[in-house]
Amino acid sequence: MTDARVVAGKAVPRGRFPHVKVAGGFAYVSGTSSRRPDNTIAGAEVDALGTTTLDIRAQTQAVIENIRDILQAVGADLGDLVSLTTYLVNMNDFGGYNEVYAEFFDETGPARTTVAVHQLPHPHLLLEIQAVAVVPPDKER
Repeated sequence: MTDARVVAGKAVPRGRFPHVKVAGGFAYVSGTSSRRPDNTIAGAEVDALGTTTLDIRAQTQAVIENIRDILQAVGADLGDLVSLTTYLVNMNDFGGYNEVYAEFFDETGPARTTVAVHQLPHPHLLLEIQAVAVVPPDKER
């Protein structure tokens, strides 16, 4: 079965692609950020003077939670992840990203690759994560 979907309650993709596509027993999660359904960004605050504060820890947590929600929509969960690719705008954020990542996963978790990129689709985004998970056959939705 092949199933592609945009998940209700998540930020709508900024292009014509799904949040997740299930094929061959795997869920392929499109690059996911900390963007909320109202298009604000978790971990990005702008004060009254226009000073922007970006928080890699808050963004990492929000991204992983968004991936969890997307996976749950197709009958999988974080424990079903087999591979993650993380795109960081600045490798100086690697430590904070890694700290939060370790709150969700350990050495038994998914295989992982982290790369630096020049930029992401919004200047307040510090990272984006793409994921692949196994969808348990008895839970596929």
